[in-house]
Amino acid sequence: MSFKRQRIRDPLHNLIEFPDDHFHHVMWQVIQTSQFQRLRRIKQLGFSDIVYPGATHSRFGHSLGVFHTARKLMNIVKGHLDRSHDYKDTDANTALAAALVHDLGHGPYSHAFEEVGKRLNLVMANHEKVTDLLIRDGEVSIALKPLGGGFASDVADVIKKAGPSNIYAAVVSSQFDADRLDYMQRDRLMTGTHHGVIDLDWLLSNLEVGKVPYGNDNEPVGEIETFVLGPKAIYAAEAYLLGLFQLYATVYFHKATRGAEKLFTELLAKIIHLVKNGSTHKTGLNENHPLIHFAIDPENLQSILAMDDSVISGAFSMMANAEDRLISDFSKRLRDRKLYKCTDIRECLSQKLEYTPLSKSTRRKNPKALSEHQGAAQSKHSSNDEKGRIEALDRASNNVEKRLMDFATEKQDEIPKILVDKAERSIYKLFEESKGPLNQIMMKLGAGDSKPVDVASISQVINAIAPFKAFRVYIEDSDKKTKATVENIIKEEATRCR
Repeated sequence: MSFKRQRIRDPLHNLIEFPDDHFHHVMWQVIQTSQFQRLRRIKQLGFSDIVYPGATHSRFGHSLGVFHTARKLMNIVKGHLDRSHDYKDTDANTALAAALVHDLGHGPYSHAFEEVGKRLNLVMANHEKVTDLLIRDGEVSIALKPLGGGFASDVADVIKKAGPSNIYAAVVSSQFDADRLDYMQRDRLMTGTHHGVIDLDWLLSNLEVGKVPYGNDNEPVGEIETFVLGPKAIYAAEAYLLGLFQLYATVYFHKATRGAEKLFTELLAKIIHLVKNGSTHKTGLNENHPLIHFAIDPENLQSILAMDDSVISGAFSMMANAEDRLISDFSKRLRDRKLYKCTDIRECLSQKLEYTPLSKSTRRKNPKALSEHQGAAQSKHSSNDEKGRIEALDRASNNVEKRLMDFATEKQDEIPKILVDKAERSIYKLFEESKGPLNQIMMKLGAGDSKPVDVASISQVINAIAPFKAFRVYIEDSDKKTKATVENIIKEEATRCR
């Protein structure tokens, strides 16, 4: 049987090609399914385009890019294992197919939709659960069937596992996988940010396959093959981890994006609550709208598949005329980008907990004093001082959070007085026994047969960077009373924890 070669133009990878062989023909058929085509209508970065206008790229393009990148990684695996005749085409193809379909189950506005699911315990709002169902049973499963009766289930198993079980699966899910390598570059390109630069060609040219020990409870059982970076790639590896870390701080956790997500969460939660209580007429939507169908039966897979970003964004104008105040107000805010104002609690506390802070007027009037202050601070603050300051900051943050939760409970209204946002991201996940060495970034210290080590054990950069932590509240811009209350709580807890 002859197959047709296919090509797709991509802004990041240029040409993504599908050669004229059986496996790639099947992958092309998977892409043609309505379930995969639906990803065209789900933005990769959700509400990020309210900050970065170019960030309108879809999970469809990202999925193609992950598949393309996964093939590059798999070629490295093949080049190594072919020498010992250990390369397994079936395992490789299973992982490559998993790379292509790993995002099938995302709902509208991606991770923002999942937050609604977590809050209301909606199983079908979990994209991993939905992805698993779509691969095992449906159009995608039928499209994958020519590769074997159990192939679709094998693909789903690769995605479902908590950590990679072999080097093929590590291509799909690890701290150096095709997913991260694509979205880092793609999101940087489409947002226009200058953070997140990685030297992919150099990383790949220094990537090989090596053996590392594994076991349980620190008892070695044997060795397992995994990706290993050569010693010349240490700085590129650090730049990769630092770039990903910076993208979280500047793009994924941007205060405006997160503020929109909080409004979206409250909006959907209120719609579901009203529908469940027989008040659909207060939502501004008719009974046949996909969002209403989902609220009525959130366990129905077809209800999820009927929703995407365009369905929700198109409903904002209808919901703007809703009888319910919250739905009407929040829909208008999301449609017109009239977000709640952000108060960065952690930043405010950090400024108040500085040992010898300079006022803004001093900074403006006496730059020399500022310079002298910074120099003195560097010499004065020992590592113990810094540790104590961070502990005080964390303690103050926890106290403020508790008081704000109490305040929000006391001031319950039709529209919340405050919306709270917390986020945290480490530059690198240290070794976890449950996920195993295949999840780590391993490096060789020298040429030859030197034993690979975890990059965290040799990188001063990785060990020096503290986790990024965000703690913010969002307040309606005209609500001066609530803002003053929040500011007073911050001031009191900073004084108490100083």
